[in-house]
Amino acid sequence: MQSTERVTKPSKQRRMLHQATDHVRHRFFATHLSPELRASHLVKTFPVRSGDTVRVMRGDHKGFEGKVTRIDKRRYRIYVEGLTREKVDGTTVFVPIHPSKVMITNLNLDDKWRKKILERKKSWLAKPKETQRKLKEKQRAKPEEPAEIIEAKPPVAEEKVTEEQRTEEEKSLPEKKPLAEKTLAEEKPPRKKTAKAKKRTVKKAATQEARVESKEPAKEKKPRTEKKKPKRKAAKKAEGGE
Repeated sequence: MQSTERVTKPSKQRRMLHQATDHVRHRFFATHLSPELRASHLVKTFPVRSGDTVRVMRGDHKGFEGKVTRIDKRRYRIYVEGLTREKVDGTTVFVPIHPSKVMITNLNLDDKWRKKILERKKSWLAKPKETQRKLKEKQRAKPEEPAEIIEAKPPVAEEKVTEEQRTEEEKSLPEKKPLAEKTLAEEKPPRKKTAKAKKRTVKKAATQEARVESKEPAKEKKPRTEKKKPKRKAAKKAEGGE
């Protein structure tokens, strides 16, 4: 089972970033939204995408605002339109910026899936606030009523029933009839004879009739006789004996 302890070793942190999958890398591009966007969408952070306008909040180019032209997921950097520098040979290149150093001022909502994600997040974050507001309004409209005090009632005395009243009540009740005794035949109906059983009865009847006609007595079983154990041979006489 994986451990849930927080990793503090720098080499493990770098390896995690270097070996992260594409959907995990997408989360590392989340940046803060401007106060206006946060108020309208109720979302604090959202991943940067090409087409969004951002404002640089840290570094030498602080305060620069422009549109994102390209995102490099391998190096975790974004490139803003107009933010360039000259090399020694005179060529101009884009300045790479980490997504944590910028703030989104305008979102690109051309993608319908991105709109759905924002709407879903807004509904999740708006539900608890609405419920809290409704509860507060109800409490202000209706002041709390004091709880009703329930007075304890004295215990009711049980009526004593005499033996004469009990006998009269028992007589008024209908007499219980004894259960009818069921015979064994009623409880267990006779079993139906199978074809094999019918054949056996026919054979027995035929053998009995044959014996009566021949008047031969039935063969008696011979009693079992115990087999005599063979006598052990006498031990050989020792050599030289008589």
